Amino acid sequence: MNMKRNYYLLFLTFQLLLSFSLIASPKDEASSISLPLGGNAWLSKNATARLKNNGISNWSAATDIITLYFRTEASGQADLSLKLRVPGGKSKISIVAPGATLHKELENQEWKVVPIGSIQIRKAGYVKLEIRGLSRTAEVYAEVSDLIVSGSALEKGASYVKDNEGNFFYWGHRGPSVHLNYTIPAAAASKTEWFYNEIIVPEGQDILGTYYMANGFSGGYFGMQSNSATERRVLFSIWSPFQTDNPKEIPDSMKVLMLKKGPDTKTGEFGNEGSGGQSYMIYPWKAGKRYAFLIRAQPNQLKKSTTYTAYFKDLEKDKWQLVASFERPQSATYLKGLHSFLECFSPQTGDQSRKAMYQNQWAIDAEGNWHEVTAANFSADNTARVNYRKDYAGGAEKDAFYLKNCGFFDDFTPMGTGLERKPSGKVHPMIDFDRLP
Repeated sequence: MNMKRNYYLLFLTFQLLLSFSLIASPKDEASSISLPLGGNAWLSKNATARLKNNGISNWSAATDIITLYFRTEASGQADLSLKLRVPGGKSKISIVAPGATLHKELENQEWKVVPIGSIQIRKAGYVKLEIRGLSRTAEVYAEVSDLIVSGSALEKGASYVKDNEGNFFYWGHRGPSVHLNYTIPAAAASKTEWFYNEIIVPEGQDILGTYYMANGFSGGYFGMQSNSATERRVLFSIWSPFQTDNPKEIPDSMKVLMLKKGPDTKTGEFGNEGSGGQSYMIYPWKAGKRYAFLIRAQPNQLKKSTTYTAYFKDLEKDKWQLVASFERPQSATYLKGLHSFLECFSPQTGDQSRKAMYQNQWAIDAEGNWHEVTAANFSADNTARVNYRKDYAGGAEKDAFYLKNCGFFDDFTPMGTGLERKPSGKVHPMIDFDRLP
């Protein structure tokens, strides 16, 4: 009897504590987030201000614009504050938001969270804020480390770069990479010797710092890049099976060997994201034009290695160009894990949207049979998976797949979405394999 009474008293105590908890933490209490500028801010071109991991400093020019982005999953009110200090004198700044401009006079010389004002967010999606300097009596407007947002607009969550763990201020500025993981027809899946793909970068989408990767596979990748205002490349790389970011650590027995290359191809080693053999051609590809990529895998069971060879073609010209041929040790496999991706590799351009069209995919098996590839699965990298950025998309438009990323657009494609394009309705490309260089 005493035991039952003790259980009953414990139950009443639990219910009482639960009721106090509900009173102390009502369900409608507004959320609050703190956006570190080091991972979520962008500076206007030629700004005198400096953006570092700890925020904004040296902010002295009236022309400097500090832009911030975050995404909400609901509409509602957003109350904005800044964590900042004014090293000397007095300053006046503004925050320009959709539908509102907020002004604030500042003079706190110690770090402080300063309320700026409230805005109304009309719909779920990305919010763009611009911080501007209006007047100052000393050398700089302010030093700013964080934007604090609270209010009903955050009740369903928000997406932003939360911290720099894992160097996410860098990766967050680069934005999410997006992928098409192709479904190879069963008749060719175990013995795909060749893979053919075409890319069109729509006009206006050839953003600096972008890799439009066409033919990716387990062991390497092949595509084209926008490297600078004056240079564009066709790039082909093979990873070593030895896991390291430093190519100098790879033992001789596990190095990727260059067997041959085209007359305009430069070769070398790469590191930082795995290591291996790299080759590229300086090639002035243009937005709006179509380019073809052809990759071959020749397994050698005796040597336990695979020879990978890459060819590139401007479809307005009647000639395939050899990029390079590499031998990869410890593999002996046909093409596996075939995919394409779209990647921003420049943190400075991760606030600009880019798109690529991928079409006319074909797998050619070891017997020379062609199989059209019309299905793929959409995925994105870790920046997307941890919900730091959600400006990623992929889909099908008629007989082409597309990938899109960066630029803080609202409509995203859920990762894992299956995609299907219309068959081309054409005979497969005519390639004389015996005459390839």
